[in-house]
Amino acid sequence: MTFVEAREQIQPLDEKAMKEAQKRWDTIAKPLHSLGDLETMLIRIAGIQRSADADISRKALIVMCADNGVVEEGVTQTGQEVTAIVAENFLVGSTTSCIMSRQCGTDVFPVDVGMARDTKVRTDLKVACGTANMTKGPAMSREQAVKAIEAGISMAVELKEKGYRIFATGEMGIGNTTTSSAVASVLMGEPVEEMTGRGAGLSSEGLARKINAIHRAIQVNQPNPEDALDVLSKVGGFDIAGMAGVCIGGAALGIPVVLDGFISCAAALTAVRLCPMAGEYLLASHVSREPAAGKILSHMGKEAPIRAGMCLGEGTGAVTLFPLLDMASAVYHSMDTFDEIHVEQYEELK
Repeated sequence: MTFVEAREQIQPLDEKAMKEAQKRWDTIAKPLHSLGDLETMLIRIAGIQRSADADISRKALIVMCADNGVVEEGVTQTGQEVTAIVAENFLVGSTTSCIMSRQCGTDVFPVDVGMARDTKVRTDLKVACGTANMTKGPAMSREQAVKAIEAGISMAVELKEKGYRIFATGEMGIGNTTTSSAVASVLMGEPVEEMTGRGAGLSSEGLARKINAIHRAIQVNQPNPEDALDVLSKVGGFDIAGMAGVCIGGAALGIPVVLDGFISCAAALTAVRLCPMAGEYLLASHVSREPAAGKILSHMGKEAPIRAGMCLGEGTGAVTLFPLLDMASAVYHSMDTFDEIHVEQYEELK
């Protein structure tokens, strides 16, 4: 499925399914709306899947792995070789997100969408061996940005065909908080200083270098904030583009997509600017400790139920939401109704 085809397939959520799901919640033998955001999320999932069944029984974490040329500017604490090392660790199940995913019945799918060197991770959707240094020119071409988006769409198609019912976004790529800060700053019109954090543990001196690099990249490339594809190609990364593709593909296919932290949110923001209706298909998981994360979620009108001070990435925040959704789903599908226990139903009071 191409980017254009996916964009054209996105439909509004199914209001009938959502009303049926709301009615189901209201008849369950508990106080009205007492599970709060968990009820709201199940209702949204019903609308996304176009069925009040709201099936989240098979879960997939899609991890987009890519390298970023901007690391040449000293914006990270570790070298680019770490991307490949951690990417291969996804295959043996030893990363943080893999360990967490096993606890909540989630399968992990790493994808090399643009790492600097090939590894044992699948490369059939690879666009290039990393982006260029965005402080010296565009990170990628516009055509490469579309190809990376379509890699994410392809993963959504593939996993839906395998029976997965809900996706989580994740990433691995040294330097990707720098590209995410650049993308978010331009798209939201916010100062770089307010959208840039320390990433994986930068010193104050390192943070200053990072901010300076983003300023130079924006100055050199002059990305157009009204053209999300222009912004993505000039100051973004292949991992951001790939996750944006997962968001768009999920929306086209009627699959809910759970966002991870800051980098996933930057990808989601890009997806929503490219396909505004895709935002209805996205669920926020947590508010990352990175300073821009909450700003992006607020900008997109998303409320994240988890505030745990996390900022690891890889999809760890997204899969943290899954056990909460599973518990809500268990109540939704198996708890008795007021009629079944012969108790008068709660009424909505004004």
